[in-house]
Amino acid sequence: AVVSTQSTGTLIGKEHSQLVFETITPVLGLFSLIPEENKYFIFGALGGVNLILFILAKVLSRTKPRLSSKQKKQFSADRKKLVETIKPRQADMYSKYLAQCAE
Repeated sequence: AVVSTQSTGTLIGKEHSQLVFETITPVLGLFSLIPEENKYFIFGALGGVNLILFILAKVLSRTKPRLSSKQKKQFSADRKKLVETIKPRQADMYSKYLAQCAE
């Protein structure tokens, strides 16, 4: 075996070593089912499939514009109105609001 309980026991402690081996044992059992002459081919195929799926996910998840041109124009018009009409009168409007609240 590549990793033994003694070597991991000295590195991470006996309790943690036992937990690691309880987790790894089913995987090692699956790997032992693969014939020795096909191991490299199967691991390469798994790696290749993972790489293809990763590249496919990156390509398909590229960001697209989230707003349509109509929405962009509407937001631009709203911003222009805010900057040109409301912001300059903000202090005056707020003082009027406070006067109304005080009444």
